Amino acid sequence: MKNDHSTSRRKFLQQIGATTLITAASPLSSLAAKEKAEERILHYERKIASNDKIRLGVIGYGIQGHFDLNSALKVPGVELAGICDLYLGRLENAKEQFGKDIFTTINYKELLDRKDIDAVIVATTDCWHARIAEDAMAKGKHVYVEKPMIYKISEGYPLMEASKKFGKVLQVGSQRVSSISYAKAKELLAAGEIGKLNMVNAVYDRQSAIGAWEYTIPKDASASTTNWDRFIEVTGKMAYDSKKFFWWRAFKEVGTGVAGDLFIHLLSGTHFITGSKGPSSVYSTGQLSYWKDGRNMPDVMAGVMQYPNSKEHDAFQLTLQVNFVSGTGGQEITQLVGSEGIMLVEGNEITIKHNYMPEAPGFGGYDSVFTFPKKLQEEMQKEYDAKWTPAQKKRKTKADIIYKAPEGYDEHVDHFTNFFDAIRTGKPVVEDAVFGFRAAAPALACNESYFKKKIIEWDPEKMQLK
Repeated sequence: MKNDHSTSRRKFLQQIGATTLITAASPLSSLAAKEKAEERILHYERKIASNDKIRLGVIGYGIQGHFDLNSALKVPGVELAGICDLYLGRLENAKEQFGKDIFTTINYKELLDRKDIDAVIVATTDCWHARIAEDAMAKGKHVYVEKPMIYKISEGYPLMEASKKFGKVLQVGSQRVSSISYAKAKELLAAGEIGKLNMVNAVYDRQSAIGAWEYTIPKDASASTTNWDRFIEVTGKMAYDSKKFFWWRAFKEVGTGVAGDLFIHLLSGTHFITGSKGPSSVYSTGQLSYWKDGRNMPDVMAGVMQYPNSKEHDAFQLTLQVNFVSGTGGQEITQLVGSEGIMLVEGNEITIKHNYMPEAPGFGGYDSVFTFPKKLQEEMQKEYDAKWTPAQKKRKTKADIIYKAPEGYDEHVDHFTNFFDAIRTGKPVVEDAVFGFRAAAPALACNESYFKKKIIEWDPEKMQLK
């Protein structure tokens, strides 16, 4: 009997034909990811053998831990085997959801010691990501670690080495790299639809207390109910602070701020679409404008990165923006600007508008010609008209391209599907430890630039600070 997941995915494939994709006699009218999706459907419609089942543990069962687990369990053949969190209330919540017999613990090492767990989701505070991910691979577990993969740039090197040494799948949780929309954007850019890329403008704004990480703190929060002493094992001694535990993104002692939360999404998406290995220089600036709640990270931040010319792409500049008090009401937009048009990536919708310069050079209008003597103007106008045809003076036009993913499409489920496929078949994931580090390092360099007020130089090939 086929499950709801395979049925919904077949329906999704049928919707692909109705997807809006307008191209003028273009070979891009076919969806690059369709064959991949069809293959996945066939794979998962087969009965899952017992040795193909993947038993999953969750370390860090907060907001993202809940979302991650929900998506992971939509993939056939995946079962929950245990949950770890430091806040006791979340362990109680887990038992309410999955039954009193579900294994829970405040010590992630107890979960890693279990022989019946094949893979773990690491959705903890940023400062714990690298340590837990490395420990998990050493214990023979595959790892899905939330972004940013690391809290400090220095943590990236041993984690990349561990992923090689232990031979386990490590995938970072920036789900956009598994999106069929981003696959389409990558295809369109490579096909030259906007000419030569020269700039990317990426924005991720919000306008709400929750968006600014002021999450609800439980009324029973205390040093004991949150196991505070265990929480600060990787940070050094700090007095108990419920905000640092539940609003951790806002504090540099445990989190990585807007750079680690949102810049990293924009960087991951840009790197996937362009195939880039990263920038050569990073600069950021910002301020604390509105959310003055004790946090020591900015709520308005901008970054500028220079990407060098490489075999993957032409040189381009990337601008990043996060504004937590944005009068737009919040937006997530990445605009790729090329010599012949722009590509706007907004969620799972892509719009390309073409703009071409005329073949003939400019003459007249807002120009210096009218400042010349009248006789000279007339002579030069005749020479210009004789040299260039009306067609050469005009900008050529081309139809816009609009692409929308089918209704109900879920990139988060696709990202987990890729993760579990890699575990079952050995095929590589896109967002492995190297990809994760190439995105995380520039994001974390933004924080260093912000606090030190200087440009950070980075070697994208060697993946090290200059």
